[in-house]
Amino acid sequence: MRYDAAVMTGTWELWRDRRGRLSPLRIAVLVLLLLPLAKALVDAGAIAGGARPLNDLIHRTGFWALVFLGVTLAVTPFRRIARYANLIDVRRMLGVGTFLYAAAHIALFFADQSYDVGKFFTEITKRVYLIVGGIAFVGLAALAVTSTDGMVRRLGGLRWRRLHQATYLIALLALVHYFQQTKADLTVAVFAAGLFLWLIGYRLLGWWQGTGELTTLSLLALGVVVSLLTLIGEAVGVAIAFKVSPLLVLETAFDIEVGIRPAWQVLAAGLLVVAVDAVRARTVQRAPRARTAV
Repeated sequence: MRYDAAVMTGTWELWRDRRGRLSPLRIAVLVLLLLPLAKALVDAGAIAGGARPLNDLIHRTGFWALVFLGVTLAVTPFRRIARYANLIDVRRMLGVGTFLYAAAHIALFFADQSYDVGKFFTEITKRVYLIVGGIAFVGLAALAVTSTDGMVRRLGGLRWRRLHQATYLIALLALVHYFQQTKADLTVAVFAAGLFLWLIGYRLLGWWQGTGELTTLSLLALGVVVSLLTLIGEAVGVAIAFKVSPLLVLETAFDIEVGIRPAWQVLAAGLLVVAVDAVRARTVQRAPRARTAV
């Protein structure tokens, strides 16, 4: 997540913008970040009555850390697609929120190990999926520590941007960790991977075209290609995991009784983005293009 370097108000009033004014956008983001906590409180009875309450909370916080990591990465493309530059004002909030959920994820895992430091580090270092997750968390921590304006000035703009480009690697590690700890139904994990692939594809296509913005036609092509890659990736992954032919998996792609495949969900999301871009292109004039790094 490339945290925003804009000047903050210098207070804990996160619902106010940089000029100190009440910001509906910031309020909406704060509500979004607090929704998982609210849901956990609503589900408190079911969680406490479960076989492993801490394990439930560990999975919840990890899932939402991944979700908010994706939302943070989506800020840059969607402020361009929606022609809504103010979105950049909440990127830092989303990034720090992502780190806090990841920190809660680690803290709950530590609690699940009975607060035994030796057991905690032994578990992390002997299980591959925990090693991957641990590296991703260290990366998020580094980005959170350097997200302040003071650190931007100390590092310098160029070094700061290069450091925060590590977000893409962190996202990959987080996805691998999520896949590794998913035991049965991989539908959500594949869908998440498809969305992250779209976000990375957007940046790569923008870099290849020499502009940070994509045309509506390019967005359409990106959505179609990413959905196909998601379908193929799921087929190959399931074939390897369960030792079956990938063709058997592809045969279920259009079988509604089996369920709507993640690839079609990714395609639907891509088409929605295309629709937003087409509508906003008619209602809001796009700023002049410039060759910028993506």
